[in-house]
Amino acid sequence: MAAIMAAVQAHVSIPEGGTVNWLMLVRWVHFLAGITWVGLLYFFNLVNVPLQKEMDAATRAKVYPLLMPRALWWFRWASVVTVLAGITYWMNIVASDAHNAHASSGRAMWTFFVIWTVAFCVEMGLLMSPADVLRKGPVFGTICGVAVCAAAYLYLALNSDGWESNRLLSIGIGGGIGWFMLLNVWGIIWRMQKKIIRWIRENPAAAMPPEIVRLARLTFLASRLNFVLSFPMLFFMGAASHYPLFGK
Repeated sequence: MAAIMAAVQAHVSIPEGGTVNWLMLVRWVHFLAGITWVGLLYFFNLVNVPLQKEMDAATRAKVYPLLMPRALWWFRWASVVTVLAGITYWMNIVASDAHNAHASSGRAMWTFFVIWTVAFCVEMGLLMSPADVLRKGPVFGTICGVAVCAAAYLYLALNSDGWESNRLLSIGIGGGIGWFMLLNVWGIIWRMQKKIIRWIRENPAAAMPPEIVRLARLTFLASRLNFVLSFPMLFFMGAASHYPLFGK
């Protein structure tokens, strides 16, 4: 045993100091929760949606109330842990960059939450609008795409003082998309799914009324948008440390 421990110590050096180990733990939790969240997002869009279309009403009435509450529990709470851990880690980057430049970190942080929340409000407005044309796939996707691109551009424009690092700005976009997606999960997907699950439990043999069909459509659009946005989100998160696009 002593020989094994000596061999390990010769090749492994655990960093000293609470901060570096704390940040590594936060990053690890961020990865684990993110894999769970995005993995379930891909399952819903690539597997579950096509499967539900092929099920008859009786089978769906048995499967849906059992599958969706469990899957959505992991889905929505994994989104919370992912985003909170990610923001915790990112705020340390912002604070460090600002400290090194003798600048204030406030604008980089408040613009993050305001800009990306406003982008989500644009999507919410489309989904809740009385105009059905705004919920047509191409129209909805185009407007949301423009809103997300505008949010990314505005975030970069408001945080271009020269001291912001590539990690700060890249995560400011990728993490901002993640914040947008989190609001989608809790503000639309879970809120609508609760009503759909409850109705199917209470009416297992009945055809879906127009109101439940409408809720299913809103859920589908929000989920499909999150699926599409996960690609740029993951790109910018990876670019933070491995593909310098912005800043220093």
